[in-house]
Amino acid sequence: MTASAHAAHLAQLNVATLSHPFDDPRIAPFVEMLDPVNAAADGAPGFVWRLVEEGAADATGLRPAGEAVIVNLSVWETQEALWDFAYRSGHLEVMRRRREWFERHVEAHLVLWWVPAGHLPTVGEALERLADLRAHGPSPRAFTFASSYTATEAAQHLQAASPAQPEQAARSARPTLAGDSAAV
Repeated sequence: MTASAHAAHLAQLNVATLSHPFDDPRIAPFVEMLDPVNAAADGAPGFVWRLVEEGAADATGLRPAGEAVIVNLSVWETQEALWDFAYRSGHLEVMRRRREWFERHVEAHLVLWWVPAGHLPTVGEALERLADLRAHGPSPRAFTFASSYTATEAAQHLQAASPAQPEQAARSARPTLAGDSAAV
């Protein structure tokens, strides 16, 4: 995890439904891109953290949203840093070719939200934010690049909201740091 002067960081979750099993040869080009793209993310300006499966280099073995669904969960210092990585790096090639490996989305597949600097979101927390976006649309609590909110707007929204239920995330397993095989 990189150090940051920002009081809040941007968390993101995106999910994708595989069009074929992960070990199918038709998915192999995607699998071959994983290590270079993840290495680029790890070294990108503004990168803070990404979810990896314990003892693995990525999170593709985790299937918390269904057997055919892979998840990508990461934290960035700013929305601009995430945007630059997603749309101005080698990651863009994966996005351009996504129809080769993944089914078309019929509902929201990407959610963004602000977290306090130093907080590592759990998969449960991330899936809850995605469910919130799908059920209620964009808000300071769960949004997209096209309907974004600043960290200040999100903080004001959370202060104005009534006390939340105990987080489901507390029941979820803690994520693993990228490049570290020990659980957090």
